[in-house]
Amino acid sequence: MNKIPNNKAWWLVLPMFLLVAFSAIIPLMTVVNYSLQDIFDQNTVYFVGVEWYQETLRNTRLHDSLLRQFGFSFSVLIIEIPLGIAVALMMPTRGWQASAVLILLALPLLIPWNVVGTIWQVFARGDIGLFGWTLNNLGIDYNYTSNPLDAWLTVLLMDVWHWTSLVALLCYSGLRAIPDAYYQAAKIDRASPWAVFRYIQLPRLKNVLVIGVLLRFMDSFMIYTEPFVLTGGGPGTSTTFLSQTLTQMAIGQFDIGPAAAFSLVYFLIVLLVSWVFFTTITHMERSDNGNKHDK
Repeated sequence: MNKIPNNKAWWLVLPMFLLVAFSAIIPLMTVVNYSLQDIFDQNTVYFVGVEWYQETLRNTRLHDSLLRQFGFSFSVLIIEIPLGIAVALMMPTRGWQASAVLILLALPLLIPWNVVGTIWQVFARGDIGLFGWTLNNLGIDYNYTSNPLDAWLTVLLMDVWHWTSLVALLCYSGLRAIPDAYYQAAKIDRASPWAVFRYIQLPRLKNVLVIGVLLRFMDSFMIYTEPFVLTGGGPGTSTTFLSQTLTQMAIGQFDIGPAAAFSLVYFLIVLLVSWVFFTTITHMERSDNGNKHDK
């Protein structure tokens, strides 16, 4: 006998759907509406179609910010993912030491973004900051307020300090979920530490790493507060990322229509790259699983 499905549970989900519609879909439709209009004031609005989108795609500021953003985001992933795995492998697994290390790793994640920028603004100063003063006394000409490369590297180092803990905690949780039987079998086979990592730990971390890569890419691609507080986007435009370019356009110049089109293009770029990351990683995982079944 076929069981009649009970759809009453959907009524419990309905309030959440309405909340999502109010907090996400309605603002998104408002931005779409603005992106199709030229707004002079509250009563003077002209429909321009896709003109702002065409202008956005031809905007050299967008191209420069996009290249700068991709370079920053991929640098973040290249540094933070391996570093987070290494930190998770070195963390203690039992006792009060494990609890203490977990608390210490969580501390940077609890600091507000504007406070992180302020901390590094002082920390990296060449006259009173410990980091900047040390580099200058070692003979390295360091000044993040006037040297574009120093500014870019300082923002990168700040992000690594702030967010590597997230990757480490994710990897630590994945490592703790591996059954002891795998390690016991590896010990019996006299497997080297590298073999244990390559054939036991890393395959078991794949799902966690998918989450870590996606979270860190999306966060780094939307970075705004930390570099704004630290460098203000300078010197020049060396640390002006997409979010700052959008803010300058929308608030500084009050170009509502172009800024709305810019924000939608920005949203689609994040969505597309995240989808490519997710699809590529899951495809690799399915291929590995298929090879295992074939064997």
